[in-house]
Parts: sequence; C-alpha cells; structure tokens
Amino acid sequence: MASTDPRVPSTRAAALDVWRRVLEAADPAPLVRRALRLEAGRLVAGRFTLDLSDVASVIVLGCGKASAAMAAAAEDVLGDRIAGGFVVVKDGCVEPTRRVRIVEAGHPVPDARGVEAASTLLELALRATERDVVVFLVSGGGSALTPAPAAPISLAEKQQMTRALLRAGATIQELNAVRKHLSLFKGGQLARAAWPATVVTLALSDVIGDPLDVIASGPTAPDPTTFADALAIIDRRGLRADIPGSIVERVSAGARGEIPETPKPGDPVFERVSNVIVGNNALVTDTAVARATRLGFRTECATREISGEARDVAGDLLKRARALTPPACLVAGGETTVTVRGRGQGGRCQEFALAAALAIDGATDVVVLAAGTDGTDGPTDAAGALVDGATISRATAGGVDAVAALRENDSYRALAASGDLVRSGPTRTNLLDLYAIFRV
Repeated sequence: MASTDPRVPSTRAAALDVWRRVLEAADPAPLVRRALRLEAGRLVAGRFTLDLSDVASVIVLGCGKASAAMAAAAEDVLGDRIAGGFVVVKDGCVEPTRRVRIVEAGHPVPDARGVEAASTLLELALRATERDVVVFLVSGGGSALTPAPAAPISLAEKQQMTRALLRAGATIQELNAVRKHLSLFKGGQLARAAWPATVVTLALSDVIGDPLDVIASGPTAPDPTTFADALAIIDRRGLRADIPGSIVERVSAGARGEIPETPKPGDPVFERVSNVIVGNNALVTDTAVARATRLGFRTECATREISGEARDVAGDLLKRARALTPPACLVAGGETTVTVRGRGQGGRCQEFALAAALAIDGATDVVVLAAGTDGTDGPTDAAGALVDGATISRATAGGVDAVAALRENDSYRALAASGDLVRSGPTRTNLLDLYAIFRV
C-alpha cells in the first residue's frame, strides 16, 4: 500500500535526486583528470612532479571496480606517452580504452581469472626499469580481483577463507590484513616488484579514513600489519575450524618469524613511490549535504566514518534524525557490516534499510536511503534501497514477512517485494556508502 501523505512521494524523489548527484560527483574520470596532469613536459599528480624528458616509458597498471574508468581518463591525459598497460576490474565494469588492456575477474570472492591478472600485473611491474614510470590506478575491490596465493595455499582455499571472513562480519581492515599475508601481490609487494621504477599511485578510497595500506590491500603502500595481526583476526572471529589448515599454518609460521614479512614503513622499495588519493567518501557526503540543502532540507552530516552492524547503526541514526526539526536530512557515510546468521540474500545497505523500515513502520514523515556508490550491495544487483513508512505493508502484501526476512538476512527478497530496491547497475566507481534520513 502506498502512503496517502503527499510528502512521501516528493521526499522519495528528493532522495533519489541526491543519490544521482552523488554518483555524478563520484565519477572517476573527472577525478583522475583533476589529479593527473601534464604541465610543460612534467607529470604532475598531487604534490608529485616528474620531468618526463628522462623517462623511457609510462606503463599504466591497475585493479579495482573503478580502475577501467580511471585508465580511460589517464589515457585522455597522457595520450601516446603511455607505452601500454593492464587493468583488472569486476565483471561489468569494463570501459573502452586505447592503450591499456582491460580484463574482468571475480568479486567479492576471487577466481582463477584474478590469479592470472595478478600474475600479469606482477610480471609487468618486474619488467619496469629505473627509467620507467608505473602509473598504478587502484580502487575498492582491487584486493579480491588480484589473488596471488602464496604456496602451498590454493585459490580454492583462499576463496573459502574470504567467504568465512565475510560471513563472520569481518571489517575490510580485518579482511585485508589477512589477505596481505597470504599474497605475493598485496601489502606493498607490487611496489617491491616495480623497484627501482618510479611508481605513481592514484587511489579512489573505499575505506574509512583513507588508509593507503587498506585500499585494495595496499599493493604500493607500506604494510603496518603483521602475520601476528592476521592470526589474531582469525582467532577473534573464531574461524580456525572454518578455514583451511594451510592458511592457519602459513599465518602461524609467519607469526613465529619463519616467513618474511610484507615490506614495512621505511623500506627502500617505497623511496620512489607516491600515493595520491583522488576521491573518497568525504566527496560523497559533502555532495549529499549540498544537494539536500539546496532542495530545502536542514541538512546535517552525522559522520563520514560510520561502521558497525547495519541493523544497529540504522536504529542509532534514526534516533538522531528524529531529534532534527523538519524538513531535515541527516547524512552519513562509511560502511557498515553484516554478521550473516541466516540463509537469505542481501547486503549491508539493504539490511540497514530493512531494519530502518521496521523501525518507521506506519510513519508518514520519514524516508530512508541507504546505497553503495559502487552500485552493488552484497552479492545482489541492487545498490541498496529507499524505504518509507509503508515499506513493510508493501512487503507484506507481496507475501514477505519482513521481521523473518531480517532475522534470516533476507533483505533483498523483502525489499524486492516492497518495490524499494535501488538499482543503478555498475557505477564504475566506489567511494563507500551513502546513508540519508529525510524528515518532513
């Protein structure tokens, strides 16, 4: 049943308008073109500058959901100075390029295509000489797209570990700390392979606080985590019995000092590496606040560092939004998590939205948007959802018990029945999530 209050449809339209403006602002192409420039024969990226007169070749490498779009923009800037390149992206995130080869691989669970892609990236980095420049384009998803399991760990075992950590509600920081210590690519190891070439990394951050070592597991950044940290995460999440013995054995051996660590801060391999953040969640929240304000809402940004269980965070933000004087909008950015206990399908934004819908059931003055800027929320085709006080009644009319759906982590089915899923398709960007609560 649709709400009879005319404020609800107009507020839903405003929320979708804000969402569209956010996706426009998160477009990687203009972000790369602003950050990467040619000026009087010099390559400029952030505070990095390099005279190209002594450079033999410029090679473009990359991994992540946005990296194909970033590569296309880099070609626009650098043109025929690019000698070639190779980028791996998630299925459906390909962009046309002229000099850089784009391939697809599995995400969020790595596959054999990703293993081959990681091997190719390492091979190309190893070929780079002291007179070459490697422009490395990295964005969220890059870690899963570049599995390079250290022997004797197999891809299947790494897949099992990834699924177990995701089911346990591991944060991206925890997931990547473990991944780095099972890999030949992550945790600064691409920079090690490229040494002594100059490396310029342009990163779209999908991680709260923009830590370079966490974005795609930091292939060109020093790794402050250790084997001991990885082992502690496995134990904290209670996963020793759920992941392959070969992984526990490797991490345990590393924690005992029997396996060399990933390169740490101060390692000489980073002396010729420059890492530049070209976009992050601040861009998302700032755009949302500006647009909602322009649409007539008293708008407040609660945080750009939201984290925690999606259903709990939904309740906390709703309490804060209810304290605002309408018409108002409470904006938040970041990334929640879901500890999977049921057998349903969904994602963090959908679980947030379903929990919020249950909390506002019957209300005529609240609309809630939760969506991931990459266009994919969990293993679904939805970016998230837009819910209101009639969402639960629409789901019920569609034959779904919303309370049971939330208990079973089955938010996708409930929100599909209510007609509230937000589908954008692959956005070819990834700057964390947007959460916005509108009061009228």
